Amino acid sequence: MNDEQSTKDAQLEELSFTVMGYISKTPHETFEAVADPAQLSKYFTTGGACGRLESGAEVTWDFADFPGRFPVEVLESVQDEKIVIAWEGTEHATAKSTTTTFEFSPVDDGARTLVTVTEKSWKTTVGGAEGAFGNCMGWAGMLAALKAWVEYGIDLREGFYK
Repeated sequence: MNDEQSTKDAQLEELSFTVMGYISKTPHETFEAVADPAQLSKYFTTGGACGRLESGAEVTWDFADFPGRFPVEVLESVQDEKIVIAWEGTEHATAKSTTTTFEFSPVDDGARTLVTVTEKSWKTTVGGAEGAFGNCMGWAGMLAALKAWVEYGIDLREGFYK
């Protein structure tokens, strides 16, 4: 058995996923659309975001289509490059917090940005898979909404979930 097959047959300790998309804006503009609560509230946190995503901050997010404001801890923020956030895990998480990492990579000499979102900390159970797959759908939707908002000023989330 080769190394690649061996890796694919290995047992998982936790579920994680990565979604990505290209945004036709600079890394700075794209980063700001995620870090700035006023912008984030326009296309993602439809019930409002309070607080900028900067290292050490605890901010709150609310979704009009999934009511209930909840705290988000910013573990790391590197301007125009990376944001790492965490929030309270569920009984289906492998850790106390679920961790999500946003990476902003310049493409086409910085004219565009590859945004990669990775989330981890889900148990390898039915409940863990449901949580991971549900959040994977949410982050993929967030990337599409980010693209529509920063490139065209369109709010894709409006009426999407409810």
